[in-house]
Order: sequence, then structure tokens, then C-alpha cells
Amino acid sequence: MNGKLPHDHEEGNKIELIENHMPESGDFQTVSDIFKQLSDPTRIKIFWILCHIEECVINISAIMGMSSPAVSHHLRLLKSCGLVRSIRRGKEVYYKASDTVASDLLHHMIEKMVELSCPSE
Repeated sequence: MNGKLPHDHEEGNKIELIENHMPESGDFQTVSDIFKQLSDPTRIKIFWILCHIEECVINISAIMGMSSPAVSHHLRLLKSCGLVRSIRRGKEVYYKASDTVASDLLHHMIEKMVELSCPSE
């Protein structure tokens, strides 16, 4: 931008503040990709579960009432954006939420949104 907005509201030059602090376009793409993965309620539920426990696909499938291949598909997508990690122990692979700031923030956001939209009486 040329440093001036087309419509001046006489509130000072905000464009310089925006230009100096705006993340790169790739950063917005990364955030968008994470939110795309969480646009499915099944993935949100699986992610939420894995924020609380570490579990194998078979047990996650039982909790979710879904087939193991379907759960594996959702886990693969959550893993691809870094929200979930896997740990192999012998023949079993266990999944849990990643120990990242992003995973922690999203977990708290999900819990807060559930609390706001479904208040207890």
C-alpha cells in the first residue's frame, strides 16, 4: 500500500501500524489449514479426546462409535497439521494432542466455545 487509506476517518494513519505488524501471507495459510482440519465435528471430538488421554486407534474407534479406518483418516489429517502426534510402542501406535502452544490454545478454545454455547443450568 502507499501508506494512506482511500477513506480517511481522521483517526491517524493506521495503515503503517497494520503494515508493520501484519503476519506473512503464508502464516495466514497455516492458520487456515489448521481451521480447515477443525471444520469437521468428528475431528474436533477426536482432537478433544486426545487432549485428555493418549490412546490407540481401536480404542478411539470404540469411543467414537466409528470404524478404525475412518478414525485413522481423521487422525492422519489432524497429524498433518501438527495438532496430533503418534507414539509407537511395540506393535501399537498411540495418539495424543501435540505438546504445542497451538494445540493447547485450540483445546481451551473448544472447551470455552462448548461452555458458551451449552451453559450448564
